[in-house]
Amino acid sequence: MKDELTLREFEARYHALLAAAAETAENERCVECVGCRACIGCTFCRDSERLVRCHYCVRSTSCTDCSHCRDSRGLLRCQHCVECESCSACSYVTRSVALVDCSYCFGCVGLAGRDFHILNQPYDRESYFVLTRRLARELRIG
Repeated sequence: MKDELTLREFEARYHALLAAAAETAENERCVECVGCRACIGCTFCRDSERLVRCHYCVRSTSCTDCSHCRDSRGLLRCQHCVECESCSACSYVTRSVALVDCSYCFGCVGLAGRDFHILNQPYDRESYFVLTRRLARELRIG
């Protein structure tokens, strides 16, 4: 009976589901994705895993509704992010973690609603681009 699920049975079935999900490699409803694994509804992505409705993403994992992101993981609704993790609704963000609704941030952590920041410090637009261009070149990003 379904109502009499023991903790032991729950744990066994839960771990079986996790194992089955980890083995899933097929892409679903993807177009021109190359080297991708377990992606759903993506287009033109490469060498990525577990993307959902992403487009033109490369070497990224567990992202949803993103486009043109590279070397990132756990992004939601982000565009043009590079080497980022756990960001949401961000654009043109590089080497940043846990940002929300930010754009043009470089090396930032935990910011929300910010633009033109480097290492969590604000910069004017012109200074931001001069400095990040140099940093990206030296860090060999992009």
